[in-house]
Amino acid sequence: MPYFNIVAETSENTVVTAYEPVKKRSDSYQSEAELEQEFIRLLCEQGYEYLPIHTEKDLIVNLRKKLEELNNYQFSDTEWEDFFKNAIANPNEHIVEKTRKIQEDNIQVLTRDDGSSKNITLIDKKNIHNNRLQVINQYKVNAATDSSKDILGCVIGTENAAKYNNRYDVTVLVNGLPLIHIELKRRGVAIREAFNQINRYQRDSFWAGYGLYEYVQIFVISNGTDTKYYSNSTRRNAEKEHDKQGSSKTRTSNSFEFTCFWADANNRVIPDLIDFTKTFFAKHTILNILTKYCIFTSEDMLMVMRPYQITATERILNRIEIANNYKKYGSVAGGGYIWHTTGSGKTLTSFKTARLASKLPYIDKVLFVVDGKVVDFQSLKEYDRFELGAANRNSSTTILKRQLEDTDAHIIITTIQKLATFIKKNPGHEVYMKHIVIIFDECHRSQFGDMHTAIVKNFKKYHLFGFTGTPIFSVNSGRAKNPEFFTTGQTFGDQLHSYTIVDAINDNNVLPFKVDYIKTMDTEEEITDEMVWDINREKVMMAPERIRIVTQYILEHFDQKTYRGDKTYIYNTLTNIAEVASARRDEVEEIKKKQRINGFNSIFAVSSVPMAKLYYQEFKKQMAADPTKKLRVATIFSYGANEEESDGILDEENSEDTSALDQPSRDFLEEAIKDYNEMFHTNYDTSSDKFQNYYKDVSLRMKNKELDILIVVNMFLTGFDATTMNTLWVDKNLKMHGLIQAFSRTNRILNSIKTFGNIVCFRNLQKRVDSAISLFGDKNAGGIVLLQSFKDYYYGYESVDGKPMPGYVDMMEDLNNKFPLSEPQIVGEQNQKDFIALFGAILRMRNLLLSFDEFKGNELISERDLQDYLGRYQDLRDEWKRKRQESVDITDDVVFEIELIRQIEINIDYILMLVKKYHDTHCEDKEVLITINKAIDASPELRSKKQLIETFIAGINDVDDVMDEWHEFVVEQRDYDLNVIITEEKLKPEDTRKFMENAFRDGEIKTAGTDIDKLMPPISRFGGGGRAEKKQEVIDKLKKFFEKYFGIGGSATFTESEHKTIAYGSNSEEILEMVADSGNPYKKNL
Repeated sequence: MPYFNIVAETSENTVVTAYEPVKKRSDSYQSEAELEQEFIRLLCEQGYEYLPIHTEKDLIVNLRKKLEELNNYQFSDTEWEDFFKNAIANPNEHIVEKTRKIQEDNIQVLTRDDGSSKNITLIDKKNIHNNRLQVINQYKVNAATDSSKDILGCVIGTENAAKYNNRYDVTVLVNGLPLIHIELKRRGVAIREAFNQINRYQRDSFWAGYGLYEYVQIFVISNGTDTKYYSNSTRRNAEKEHDKQGSSKTRTSNSFEFTCFWADANNRVIPDLIDFTKTFFAKHTILNILTKYCIFTSEDMLMVMRPYQITATERILNRIEIANNYKKYGSVAGGGYIWHTTGSGKTLTSFKTARLASKLPYIDKVLFVVDGKVVDFQSLKEYDRFELGAANRNSSTTILKRQLEDTDAHIIITTIQKLATFIKKNPGHEVYMKHIVIIFDECHRSQFGDMHTAIVKNFKKYHLFGFTGTPIFSVNSGRAKNPEFFTTGQTFGDQLHSYTIVDAINDNNVLPFKVDYIKTMDTEEEITDEMVWDINREKVMMAPERIRIVTQYILEHFDQKTYRGDKTYIYNTLTNIAEVASARRDEVEEIKKKQRINGFNSIFAVSSVPMAKLYYQEFKKQMAADPTKKLRVATIFSYGANEEESDGILDEENSEDTSALDQPSRDFLEEAIKDYNEMFHTNYDTSSDKFQNYYKDVSLRMKNKELDILIVVNMFLTGFDATTMNTLWVDKNLKMHGLIQAFSRTNRILNSIKTFGNIVCFRNLQKRVDSAISLFGDKNAGGIVLLQSFKDYYYGYESVDGKPMPGYVDMMEDLNNKFPLSEPQIVGEQNQKDFIALFGAILRMRNLLLSFDEFKGNELISERDLQDYLGRYQDLRDEWKRKRQESVDITDDVVFEIELIRQIEINIDYILMLVKKYHDTHCEDKEVLITINKAIDASPELRSKKQLIETFIAGINDVDDVMDEWHEFVVEQRDYDLNVIITEEKLKPEDTRKFMENAFRDGEIKTAGTDIDKLMPPISRFGGGGRAEKKQEVIDKLKKFFEKYFGIGGSATFTESEHKTIAYGSNSEEILEMVADSGNPYKKNL
């Protein structure tokens, strides 16, 4: 029974409580222009003002007018020119600085003509309805051909002009500034194309002129049927990826994965553009999102909260207000709990709630309480991202006491242990009488202890709120130290909002699980919820032969489950782990670098310390016997925990103290840490301080994917997030909370390669898995939370909503029937689109099926034919790319699975292996040349290097070592090509070589800043222009050079070499003709 009977909710809720979609739909075809007009009409009906503005000149005139209205002030012309050029369109400020102005520095200072100052508000955050909303469409940005004067009378050079003519769909202006941009595609076109179009605009024109479109905070993309939104940081990440096209290796597709659907408070998605417009674009909703529910982090990233996060935040704020009015603080009636599944962003929600609660006039302090024993120390850095310096990480309660007594410290982040220590040492403290909001993160862990009891007993005027991914219900309450506190509801009050694992998977906020049950004993029994830990059963589980075969299985299947050696991607890795782990917080700056890493990593959860010891030793033994199975294995624990508690909550292991370990366990841990020290050149042991640092180091190396397998008992199974982890090996009787928490280590979204969390159980936990999923999802959750079986994906199945899903066999049959390789090409635009869609679906399905043991030998296609199809796929991609560049009107409805192509491609090492094979046959096996040719055509990375490889093959008749010869060839040819560019463009030789050396080191050509200018020959800025064109020409040549030579070996040094440069390129055509005459298949389009 709720503590308050809410009769009605205000219509000013940012997220509508429940939304019934518009039923009336037009049956006729709707063009993109018609979709745009309908969208604008709906906005005008909701109170937006339509403006026929299409140029920057008119945009700036309107901006001045709206800022004057908002601030009730008339600018003089000189005041406006100064304010506009310094505060709004400062040429040294871009996306980050402009985002900061909207989110944090929304009041700018104007220097008036008389020398006095006046505050000018850009967006009113206190009274959101003071802000003016307008809508414009078909805004044009032109690629200028010459210098011209701007509306303020100043010369704009071509360097400020767009690269291409662009015309944007729809933009929402807030007080004249473009803060929301909408890109539309006609119904039936993939929504991802709207996302790609915005990235092209960013690359080509958002920065042009005065760069006002760099103020855009939120992007909306729609094809009428599906509509999503995302922050400018998501777009900026995609732009960074695209800018690295000098090395196409560095591009990934993960940014699109972070676009969001809008929904109502019941988590019902609102995808259709009409319904989205009526809810998301309701004036109070969009203004609340812009002014309250965005977070600009200390890492300069803008995060826009999702609807369930906003709903939870507002429900807590409403509960505080109602409880305050009814004087219901100091009991569970004044609080409540939020059930948001693990991985859905609870920390962000709870922290934003703390920020907003702290601004309520009657609230003195907000305590944000985390569990210090198990909270990953990196989450404290995460809190710092939201509020720099707010987190208190100190074993002493002195700082906590000082913060509690400091009237300016409104938000205090602490651990439940420190807060309990403070209460014990300070009876009757004045803070107990203050009006305080206490928010517990991961409240299921902290709610049953004596510490929790002490907190609610001493504070008199409190509101208590809890966030959990796995609430305690009566069915799984098990045991409690205090009989009053059995369930989450009894402890915290009403459930204010829920967002289950089913909701999260449906929204693509977390991944589903794929669970394998591996039988390890002939008489293995099915483990049920009722079964408790049994020492005799555990002895059987620890039999040496069982330990051996489980270890053997993991080593044999590790590559398959984690995609090691099969799939690669770019990841932002930490380069100074040991320094960060050993330093106190913020004493050492984290240095990160984007690197290509291979596959994912895993955790192995075992039932006890003795079992961890047996497995660790068996791994060492088997890896020593077979070096090809070598993995980086580590272990960590802090005491010998029993198997499980009756309610499934994992016992908490202290990451700061190993004193509870018995001597044999401590000795074993010392040996394991010694192995770790040798592996990573560190210096840790089991003493208190050093073990804390070991814990941090392990945490960071797991996140960095430097460890392959981490053997744990309970540690790292709750509260630890590593997006690079995709597999959990389980030899432990998990249930309920512990099971969902442990499984959820694997299902964080990273990129399009990681499509599910892999769970491999060496015990029959199927009944427990089903129970946990039905408890924390719903009775039908299994079909959503767990992947289908191999047979379903292979032969096809019916989805939960009754929709037939084609299987891999059906797709391959379609491919062979409709697009046989015997046909020389795919003719017709529609046929090409059909092929792209079908082959993309096959790539996605193969990505899923590769993790199933049964798929091996049942691929239904040879490696050669797969490469042929990939070659055609790549040819079409190049052709469509060229069409887009040639025509601005081409329909953008083709989506390529670029990230998945890369996972099948052949790298340069494989090509060189084939070259060696060709050389070993005395250059007579022409079939090898055909294989090389097909492999190059199938690879997006090697196409740009094709002529280089062919020239090398043509001259390889008599060499001792193919690899050494290749590296020498690359260096010599690279030097020659770079010298040609330097000579042709009259560049400064040493500066150019240094610039390229840095580019190869960083993995990208940096075109921003003045580095390129330093290479250029002197050109008069007043000599009739041409400087910008000359600079772009140099950039294009250097990018082409980079793309040709990056990632294929050779020396990393670009300084002038002493050896003579051989001009391999000068007669390459003649050499290739010779090879072609001898049956070389390369005689095509070189």
